[in-house]
Amino acid sequence: MNCVILQPNYIPWRGYFHQILLADVFVFYDDVQYDKNGWRNRNRVKTPNGSQWLTIPVISTGVVKNKTAIKDIKIDWTKDWSRKHWTTITQAYSKAPYFNQYADELVNYYQKRYDLLADLTIDMTIQLSKLLGNQKTRFIRSSSLEGIHGTKTERLVQILKRVGADQYISGPSAMDYLDEPLLKENGISLEFMKYEYRDYPQLYPPFDGQVSIIDLLFMTGNGAIDHIL
Repeated sequence: MNCVILQPNYIPWRGYFHQILLADVFVFYDDVQYDKNGWRNRNRVKTPNGSQWLTIPVISTGVVKNKTAIKDIKIDWTKDWSRKHWTTITQAYSKAPYFNQYADELVNYYQKRYDLLADLTIDMTIQLSKLLGNQKTRFIRSSSLEGIHGTKTERLVQILKRVGADQYISGPSAMDYLDEPLLKENGISLEFMKYEYRDYPQLYPPFDGQVSIIDLLFMTGNGAIDHIL
């Protein structure tokens, strides 16, 4: 059984969903330290003025000092971010071929008032996975697994063994720090992702393949999965 372990991100790009679609078990790594200016609370969408960041404001006082875990990061509701995000998405994609097919499914997440960032991003990611046609992947939060500790690879090994995985699928950036012999010692094979995707039609050229998955969904509908796998 294979497993992917990734930090929860806001409306991730298609490479993130490629890993979800390959996984028997997908673990949201939500009990590690939150990193500012990462993908946890922001992503990009295509607009007539180029790719634009959508950032969820969070209450960041003491985040670095206290090494706050992702699961404990709170959304800052003193800012009217959700309305602005949905307005930007609507203005950018209302003319996309499949916008109406998915808009009602997604707008609900911008109308709810989530307290915690991870609750919102994880719920959205699971729903987006379903919209891609994924029915097989089992989702788990690492914070639900008690007694996980140690170095980076040691923690991963403990998680993998706890969920019963014998294969770990990782992004290529982890080549710099993963202890491959330790994985092998524990009977876990390792596979690194290769992100090689073909272009698809976008409303506003030039093509940008690094934007949020919603761009692909709105533009290709049920064919989105064929542009991932």
